[in-house]
Amino acid sequence: MTADADHPKLIEASALAGVIDDVLLVHVAQADHYAAAHIDGARLVTPAKLVCGIPPASGRLPEQAQIEMMLSRIGYQPDAEIVVYDDEGGGWAGRMAWTLDVIGHERWTYLNGGLHAWHAEGLPLVAGPDGASAGNPVQVRISQEPIAEIEDVLQAIDSPDAVIWDVRSREEYEGLRSGSARAGHIPGAINTDWLLLQDHANATRLIGNLAQFMAAHGVTPDKQVITHCQSHHRSGLSYMAARLLGFPRVRAYHGSWSEWGNRDDLPVQT
Repeated sequence: MTADADHPKLIEASALAGVIDDVLLVHVAQADHYAAAHIDGARLVTPAKLVCGIPPASGRLPEQAQIEMMLSRIGYQPDAEIVVYDDEGGGWAGRMAWTLDVIGHERWTYLNGGLHAWHAEGLPLVAGPDGASAGNPVQVRISQEPIAEIEDVLQAIDSPDAVIWDVRSREEYEGLRSGSARAGHIPGAINTDWLLLQDHANATRLIGNLAQFMAAHGVTPDKQVITHCQSHHRSGLSYMAARLLGFPRVRAYHGSWSEWGNRDDLPVQT
């Protein structure tokens, strides 16, 4: 898989080690996980800072002020090259990447495999809490382009130009279990469990045949792609995968199934 200047990049741990002083490194994880092990110099962003936290659709984009406070704390600069990673194989890193796209910051890179890949290469980790504090005030503009709302998903259901990509488990997709009042899936949505995008024999890096795998399931760059999961956490990885492959029209339905499945006026298929 390759990338160019027209879309975000993928970087391997060994390559990142050589340029680490030139980037803003962001580790997305719970604070205790970060304190146990992180790459030296990485700034912590906890998942709670990336979501609104308001049920039932607690994974929706937070208020602009919350985003700006998070960016201030990590020392954000509009011209920074930002490298994102997590300790779970890309879900939260992808959510951070989506957030950067939402504010129009496209100079981001994903550390392939995140903390697992870094450790597998024998590269050093450090322990201890995040000592960062609020920096200079940050002001951003919110772009709607990477965001899909209910109306966008409804239009995509019957559109031959669009694909709805559900990356929950097969059991959730088929309605055998649900984290919402209703079970099932959005009509016409295709399903691939987000874990299938990770190579667990290769330190949770993205699978080597990512483009072919996605194409085999109908997710191709000629389509408008709307991806979701239960709360737009797992679909952070699928969104990021499509962006890394240069898909020109990819959005995340940030309400996801926690919103759709708790509405009784929206169509559901099982």
